[in-house]
Amino acid sequence: MRTNPVCWFEIYVQDMPRAKAFYEGVFAVSLEKLNSPGIEMWAFGMDDNTPGAGGSLVCMPGIPSGGNSSLVYFACEDCAVEEARVVGFGGQVARPKMSIGEYGFISLAIDTEGNMIGLYSQK
Repeated sequence: MRTNPVCWFEIYVQDMPRAKAFYEGVFAVSLEKLNSPGIEMWAFGMDDNTPGAGGSLVCMPGIPSGGNSSLVYFACEDCAVEEARVVGFGGQVARPKMSIGEYGFISLAIDTEGNMIGLYSQK
């Protein structure tokens, strides 16, 4: 069976209310609390009938945020829109919207927990 290589993502955070406000604000979504004993998790909306991976913010004792080598790209209609919200919700723009040639555009941002995230769009 052929599937997309990414099936789930987790973004580790230290301050869940602050991180949740950042992601909900930048992407204009509401996260859903997951029932995970001993681990605080808030999931991004998911639809099993569409392409892409589901994932969540995670606050787990002993697991620090930031400084990791994973980069999650969020699909956007126009990544400049979400990029414009980053600073207002406590993050930083690491690399403003740039062309990646025939593949579209990306922006890189740093969330309130020190994690770098990618924003991707076709336009």
